[in-house]
Amino acid sequence: MINKRLLVKNLLAHNDENSFYDKKRFIDIGQREGKGKFLKHVCALANSNPISNSFIVIGVEDEDNKIVGVDFFDDSKIQNLVNAYLDNPPLISYENIPFPHLPEGKVVGLVTIKSNGKVCALKKNIWKYYGGSVFFREGSISLPKAFDVHLKDINSETVATLELHARNNIKLTLDGVIDFINHRHKDLSSNYKVFEEQFVVCWAGNEKKVKNETYYSRVDIELINEQVKLFYSALDEITISFDEHSFTTTEYVQLGLGSQQKYYPLEKVVITFKESGTYQIQSDLIFEPPRYDKKTLHHIFNSNNALLQKLQKRLDLTNTEKMDLKQLPATYLICYLNGFEEAKELMEDARILLREYDTKAYQSLKESLRILRKVRYS
Repeated sequence: MINKRLLVKNLLAHNDENSFYDKKRFIDIGQREGKGKFLKHVCALANSNPISNSFIVIGVEDEDNKIVGVDFFDDSKIQNLVNAYLDNPPLISYENIPFPHLPEGKVVGLVTIKSNGKVCALKKNIWKYYGGSVFFREGSISLPKAFDVHLKDINSETVATLELHARNNIKLTLDGVIDFINHRHKDLSSNYKVFEEQFVVCWAGNEKKVKNETYYSRVDIELINEQVKLFYSALDEITISFDEHSFTTTEYVQLGLGSQQKYYPLEKVVITFKESGTYQIQSDLIFEPPRYDKKTLHHIFNSNNALLQKLQKRLDLTNTEKMDLKQLPATYLICYLNGFEEAKELMEDARILLREYDTKAYQSLKESLRILRKVRYS
């Protein structure tokens, strides 16, 4: 069992970016440019490593390898994105790796790429890259290749050694449990569960009981053995259940217009642990978005657009407009879920404006974009 935090450290210490490892300050797969660049690197790393794993580490400064972190990225459907754009797509996973010095909610992203042994290529155009393009790694750069395309194994021994040195042990596991419960979440209700005598899952959050059901908010869930953060949200609520072999979460999101707010089930995730020392994560989107009168939504949509225009022009907002601004991310999301396709681009455009103007509205925007991403890729 690999301790992913140790693996990230080993990758950063090994040497600079190369044909099995890339690092990024951040990625943005919400935009066509960011999506295109990400798919190019995935394609190149898969082709350059037909036998061994390859990796992208996200949240690291390029010049000095300083770990600065990125926001928790909750997208179990990233494989769907890769499948949609790549021929012979590799298996891909995105994991959130906590580091002690990072602020709450910040992690290092670890993308693991496993080739299927065949040449991977873009199947359709994306940004400035054409369908049919094949990429390989040349040192630390992902470059297109139009001839003499065949796969070579040159990294499997090196990657195997790095993964061996990142193996977990009892001390690391115990230290992780104690740190999670006694230090990082000493102000929250916290617990742990051991599965198949090998895996340890810790969770913490604020508990609330409603009709014999326990809900958690400000939730943090980690698979301690691998130092992987499974779930984090400062806003949404979840339920947790488990038996001897599996751990299940159901996430709820709060949506509504004005004072008419309601919690809607968004996604159910079941982690099944096996005696062989492996586990499987199955996620199912169970979201049924609320439906509203189009005339009402047109009014809200236009009001939101007017608010953004005032922010762009740096005009002062009235007190009523400041209150509406806090609801802008959630109401844009509702508009999108009811057929207003333009709302997605407007939410992306609002990122910089809200980050500068209202921190809480910006956090709400990130949460709304996370929900939107889950819905789109499902």
